[in-house]
Amino acid sequence: MTSPNDPNEVIRVDGLSHRYGRRVIYEGLSFSVAQGRLLGLLGKNGVGKTTLIKLLMGFLAPSAGSCRVLGEPSHALSPDAKRRIGLVFEGHLAYEFMTIDQIERFYAPWYPRWRRDVFTDLIGRLGLPGHHRIRNMSEGQRSQVVLGLVMAQDPDLLILDDYTMGLDAGYRRLFLDYLVHYAREGNKTVLVTSHVVQDMERLVDDVIFLRRGGDILQTSLKSFMASFRHYRPALDTPDRLPRPDDVLHAVDREPDGSVSLFAFADPDRVTAALAAQGFGTPALTEVPMTLEDAFIGYTGKY
Repeated sequence: MTSPNDPNEVIRVDGLSHRYGRRVIYEGLSFSVAQGRLLGLLGKNGVGKTTLIKLLMGFLAPSAGSCRVLGEPSHALSPDAKRRIGLVFEGHLAYEFMTIDQIERFYAPWYPRWRRDVFTDLIGRLGLPGHHRIRNMSEGQRSQVVLGLVMAQDPDLLILDDYTMGLDAGYRRLFLDYLVHYAREGNKTVLVTSHVVQDMERLVDDVIFLRRGGDILQTSLKSFMASFRHYRPALDTPDRLPRPDDVLHAVDREPDGSVSLFAFADPDRVTAALAAQGFGTPALTEVPMTLEDAFIGYTGKY
């Protein structure tokens, strides 16, 4: 984690705790995001990804701890700081009674760095006239309008909460390529969540894996994919499974009856862990993984 006064730090969370009634969402959560990084926030439904974004934006107050965004407390962001944050929140709400041209003219005066060229470029790919009303668009087209509006704000911090809603595969790929270029060219910071985990492999520098209770792993994508491994052992005890321990992060039975082991460990350490549990020294096959495979291996299928 960077130092408290690091000018390159865009987001800082220290000792964050939050709960809904008796249900604990986080306990002592801490992480930071440096300027210019593209960060994927990954986790299963219900672990608190959207809640974390609400806390960062000041929509919720934490039970304990602190959040700072662009150097300011998240619960007291100044108007200037808010103008530097582009937020796409779940639902992609827009003023559906307006036309494309009207909504662009409505938003532009609020943002001193408004990039009409960015809006026109992204929305022009819809092939719709400027007088087309948003209420007459498909869900995916409305999502594209919202993404165009947010990108045109030219924010220093872009927060995208499940931006994929309704987007077809072609436009999703186009937007990801556009987003990477936008972020790299302007040294922007991006925090993104998505249920389409394979998108993150094309987009992000770093990942935060969030699990129930606020357990967190923050690492570079490259480091995670190099160190987290999937093995299939040739076990002679088909009715007994190894237990997760300090070496074996997760153990799973596949539909074909084979066993999958996931670990931040090389084959020798995994073999030693199996031997310590009474499984001898079975041959191990290492299985290549995509980020989606690794995400499921790390967080579990259910």
